Amino acid sequence: MKKGVQLVKRLSPSLSTVFSSNASTHSLPSSSPWWSASQHRGVKVNAIHLRPGNVIEKSGRVYQIVESEHKQRGRGGALMQMELRDVDNGNKVSFRFGPEETVERVFVEERSFTCLYTENNTAFLIEPETFDQLQVPLDLFGKSAAYLKEEMKVRLQLYDGRPLTAAVPKRVTCTINETQTPMKGVSATPRFKKALLDNGLTVQVPPYLDTGEQIIINTEDDSYLGRAN
Repeated sequence: MKKGVQLVKRLSPSLSTVFSSNASTHSLPSSSPWWSASQHRGVKVNAIHLRPGNVIEKSGRVYQIVESEHKQRGRGGALMQMELRDVDNGNKVSFRFGPEETVERVFVEERSFTCLYTENNTAFLIEPETFDQLQVPLDLFGKSAAYLKEEMKVRLQLYDGRPLTAAVPKRVTCTINETQTPMKGVSATPRFKKALLDNGLTVQVPPYLDTGEQIIINTEDDSYLGRAN
Protein backbone atom coordinates (compact mmCIF):
# COMPACT_ATOMS: atom_id res chain seq x y z
CA MET A 1 0.00 0.00 0.00
CA LYS A 2 1.33 3.45 -0.81
CA LYS A 3 2.23 5.31 2.36
CA GLY A 4 1.33 8.90 3.12
CA VAL A 5 -1.71 10.90 2.28
CA GLN A 6 -4.06 9.31 -0.16
CA LEU A 7 -4.82 11.49 -3.18
CA VAL A 8 -8.48 12.24 -3.70
CA LYS A 9 -9.12 12.50 -7.41
CA ARG A 10 -12.91 12.84 -7.38
CA LEU A 11 -15.11 15.22 -5.47
CA SER A 12 -18.09 13.86 -3.56
CA PRO A 13 -21.60 14.66 -4.88
CA SER A 14 -22.11 17.25 -2.14
CA LEU A 15 -18.94 19.13 -3.04
CA SER A 16 -19.66 18.83 -6.74
CA THR A 17 -22.98 20.55 -6.10
CA VAL A 18 -21.16 23.35 -4.34
CA PHE A 19 -18.91 23.91 -7.35
CA SER A 20 -21.71 23.76 -9.91
CA SER A 21 -23.73 26.36 -7.99
CA ASN A 22 -20.71 28.58 -7.38
CA ALA A 23 -18.91 28.69 -10.70
CA SER A 24 -16.99 31.81 -9.71
CA THR A 25 -14.99 30.09 -6.98
CA HIS A 26 -11.30 30.76 -7.22
CA SER A 27 -8.06 30.76 -5.30
CA LEU A 28 -8.41 33.04 -2.31
CA PRO A 29 -6.93 36.45 -3.22
CA SER A 30 -4.93 38.50 -0.74
CA SER A 31 -7.12 41.51 -1.55
CA SER A 32 -10.31 39.81 -0.38
CA PRO A 33 -12.02 41.84 2.40
CA TRP A 34 -12.40 38.68 4.48
CA TRP A 35 -8.84 37.60 3.79
CA SER A 36 -7.33 40.97 4.78
CA ALA A 37 -8.00 40.27 8.41
CA SER A 38 -7.10 43.01 10.85
CA GLN A 39 -4.51 41.85 13.36
CA HIS A 40 -4.37 42.95 17.00
CA ARG A 41 -0.97 44.35 17.94
CA GLY A 42 0.52 46.07 20.97
CA VAL A 43 -0.26 43.38 23.57
CA LYS A 44 2.74 43.07 25.85
CA VAL A 45 3.38 39.73 27.54
CA ASN A 46 6.25 38.28 29.54
CA ALA A 47 8.44 35.93 27.50
CA ILE A 48 7.83 33.07 29.96
CA HIS A 49 4.16 33.03 28.91
CA LEU A 50 4.89 32.56 25.19
CA ARG A 51 4.24 29.16 23.63
CA PRO A 52 5.04 27.46 20.29
CA GLY A 53 2.62 28.72 17.66
CA ASN A 54 2.37 32.21 19.15
CA VAL A 55 3.24 35.13 16.87
CA ILE A 56 5.40 38.02 18.09
CA GLU A 57 6.86 41.23 16.69
CA LYS A 58 10.51 42.07 17.35
CA SER A 59 12.66 44.80 15.80
CA GLY A 60 10.04 45.44 13.12
CA ARG A 61 9.86 41.78 12.06
CA VAL A 62 7.03 39.33 12.71
CA TYR A 63 7.97 35.84 13.90
CA GLN A 64 6.15 32.66 14.80
CA ILE A 65 7.53 30.68 17.73
CA VAL A 66 8.61 27.20 16.66
CA GLU A 67 10.23 26.04 19.91
CA SER A 68 10.52 27.54 23.38
CA GLU A 69 12.69 26.25 26.20
CA HIS A 70 13.18 27.56 29.75
CA LYS A 71 16.87 27.32 30.70
CA GLN A 72 18.63 27.90 33.99
CA ARG A 73 22.07 29.51 33.79
CA GLY A 74 23.13 28.92 37.38
CA ARG A 75 24.17 32.23 38.93
CA GLY A 76 23.40 33.98 35.66
CA GLY A 77 19.67 33.46 36.16
CA ALA A 78 17.08 31.90 33.86
CA LEU A 79 16.36 32.63 30.22
CA MET A 80 13.94 31.63 27.48
CA GLN A 81 15.65 30.09 24.44
CA MET A 82 13.36 30.34 21.41
CA GLU A 83 13.52 29.24 17.81
CA LEU A 84 11.50 31.62 15.63
CA ARG A 85 10.34 31.53 12.02
CA ASP A 86 10.19 34.77 10.09
CA VAL A 87 6.62 35.05 8.75
CA ASP A 88 7.74 36.99 5.65
CA ASN A 89 10.62 34.85 4.36
CA GLY A 90 10.38 31.60 6.34
CA ASN A 91 13.92 31.85 7.73
CA LYS A 92 14.52 30.49 11.22
CA VAL A 93 16.42 32.43 13.86
CA SER A 94 17.18 31.94 17.56
CA PHE A 95 16.60 34.51 20.27
CA ARG A 96 17.08 34.59 24.02
CA PHE A 97 14.73 36.46 26.31
CA GLY A 98 14.66 36.98 30.04
CA PRO A 99 11.61 35.24 31.58
CA GLU A 100 10.13 38.59 32.66
CA GLU A 101 11.19 40.45 29.51
CA THR A 102 8.19 42.01 27.76
CA VAL A 103 7.51 40.92 24.19
CA GLU A 104 4.87 42.23 21.81
CA ARG A 105 2.51 39.43 20.89
CA VAL A 106 0.53 39.54 17.66
CA PHE A 107 -2.82 37.78 17.66
CA VAL A 108 -3.71 35.78 14.57
CA GLU A 109 -7.07 34.84 13.11
CA GLU A 110 -8.28 31.27 13.19
CA ARG A 111 -10.64 29.99 10.48
CA SER A 112 -12.34 26.74 9.55
CA PHE A 113 -11.94 25.20 6.08
CA THR A 114 -13.00 22.00 4.36
CA CYS A 115 -10.41 19.82 2.64
CA LEU A 116 -11.28 19.11 -1.00
CA TYR A 117 -8.27 16.91 -1.83
CA THR A 118 -4.47 16.71 -1.60
CA GLU A 119 -2.01 16.51 -4.46
CA ASN A 120 1.71 17.14 -5.00
CA ASN A 121 2.36 18.07 -1.35
CA THR A 122 -0.47 20.60 -1.45
CA ALA A 123 -3.83 20.65 0.31
CA PHE A 124 -6.73 22.21 -1.60
CA LEU A 125 -9.22 23.77 0.83
CA ILE A 126 -12.51 25.64 0.60
CA GLU A 127 -14.07 28.16 2.97
CA PRO A 128 -17.58 26.71 3.63
CA GLU A 129 -19.40 30.06 3.82
CA THR A 130 -17.82 32.06 0.99
CA PHE A 131 -16.68 29.08 -1.15
CA ASP A 132 -13.31 30.78 -1.61
CA GLN A 133 -10.58 28.24 -2.31
CA LEU A 134 -7.09 28.09 -0.85
CA GLN A 135 -3.98 26.03 -1.53
CA VAL A 136 -1.58 25.39 1.36
CA PRO A 137 1.52 23.18 1.65
CA LEU A 138 1.04 19.94 3.54
CA ASP A 139 3.99 20.93 5.72
CA LEU A 140 1.69 23.31 7.59
CA PHE A 141 -0.13 20.26 9.01
CA GLY A 142 3.08 18.57 10.15
CA LYS A 143 2.88 14.82 10.65
CA SER A 144 -0.93 15.08 10.91
CA ALA A 145 -1.09 15.65 7.14
CA ALA A 146 -1.39 11.89 6.76
CA TYR A 147 -4.92 12.08 8.19
CA LEU A 148 -6.23 14.57 5.64
CA LYS A 149 -9.13 13.32 3.57
CA GLU A 150 -11.96 14.65 1.45
CA GLU A 151 -14.55 16.78 3.32
CA MET A 152 -12.51 16.86 6.54
CA LYS A 153 -12.90 20.06 8.57
CA VAL A 154 -9.54 21.69 9.33
CA ARG A 155 -8.41 24.81 11.19
CA LEU A 156 -5.96 27.42 9.90
CA GLN A 157 -4.17 30.21 11.74
CA LEU A 158 -3.79 33.26 9.51
CA TYR A 159 -1.67 36.39 9.79
CA ASP A 160 -2.28 39.24 7.32
CA GLY A 161 -3.78 36.78 4.84
CA ARG A 162 -0.98 34.21 5.14
CA PRO A 163 -1.54 30.72 6.59
CA LEU A 164 0.86 30.05 9.46
CA THR A 165 -0.30 26.71 10.81
CA ALA A 166 -2.96 24.13 10.00
CA ALA A 167 -4.54 21.41 12.11
CA VAL A 168 -6.76 18.39 11.56
CA PRO A 169 -9.38 17.25 14.12
CA LYS A 170 -7.96 15.62 17.23
CA ARG A 171 -10.11 12.50 16.69
CA VAL A 172 -10.48 10.90 13.26
CA THR A 173 -11.90 7.63 11.96
CA CYS A 174 -9.58 5.28 10.07
CA THR A 175 -9.93 1.80 8.57
CA ILE A 176 -7.56 -1.05 9.35
CA ASN A 177 -6.04 -2.43 6.13
CA GLU A 178 -3.71 -5.00 7.68
CA THR A 179 -2.86 -6.32 11.13
CA GLN A 180 0.21 -7.99 12.54
CA THR A 181 0.20 -11.79 12.37
CA PRO A 182 0.43 -13.41 15.83
CA MET A 183 3.85 -14.89 16.57
CA LYS A 184 3.92 -18.67 16.72
CA GLY A 185 4.94 -20.28 19.99
CA VAL A 186 3.97 -17.26 22.10
CA SER A 187 1.44 -18.31 24.73
CA ALA A 188 0.79 -14.92 26.32
CA THR A 189 -1.56 -12.62 24.47
CA PRO A 190 0.12 -9.27 23.77
CA ARG A 191 -1.62 -6.08 24.90
CA PHE A 192 -1.24 -4.49 21.47
CA LYS A 193 -0.37 -5.36 17.90
CA LYS A 194 0.60 -3.33 14.85
CA ALA A 195 -2.07 -2.28 12.38
CA LEU A 196 -1.64 -0.61 8.99
CA LEU A 197 -4.30 2.05 8.41
CA ASP A 198 -5.90 3.17 5.15
CA ASN A 199 -3.76 6.35 5.19
CA GLY A 200 -0.50 4.40 5.31
CA LEU A 201 0.27 4.96 8.99
CA THR A 202 1.08 2.09 11.36
CA VAL A 203 -0.39 2.27 14.86
CA GLN A 204 -0.76 0.04 17.92
CA VAL A 205 -4.21 -1.49 18.44
CA PRO A 206 -5.73 -4.13 20.76
CA PRO A 207 -5.16 -7.74 19.58
CA TYR A 208 -8.87 -8.47 19.06
CA LEU A 209 -9.21 -5.97 16.19
CA ASP A 210 -9.10 -7.25 12.61
CA THR A 211 -8.75 -6.05 9.03
CA GLY A 212 -11.62 -3.90 7.77
CA GLU A 213 -12.65 -2.50 11.15
CA GLN A 214 -13.05 1.24 11.61
CA ILE A 215 -11.33 2.76 14.61
CA ILE A 216 -10.86 6.21 16.17
CA ILE A 217 -7.32 7.57 16.34
CA ASN A 218 -5.89 10.48 18.31
CA THR A 219 -4.06 12.50 15.64
CA GLU A 220 -1.78 14.19 18.18
CA ASP A 221 0.05 11.00 19.15
CA ASP A 222 -1.38 8.36 16.75
CA SER A 223 -2.90 6.45 19.65
CA TYR A 224 -5.92 4.13 19.50
CA LEU A 225 -9.04 5.52 21.22
CA GLY A 226 -11.69 2.92 20.41
CA ARG A 227 -13.92 1.39 17.77
CA ALA A 228 -15.92 3.74 15.58
CA ASN A 229 -19.70 3.53 16.00
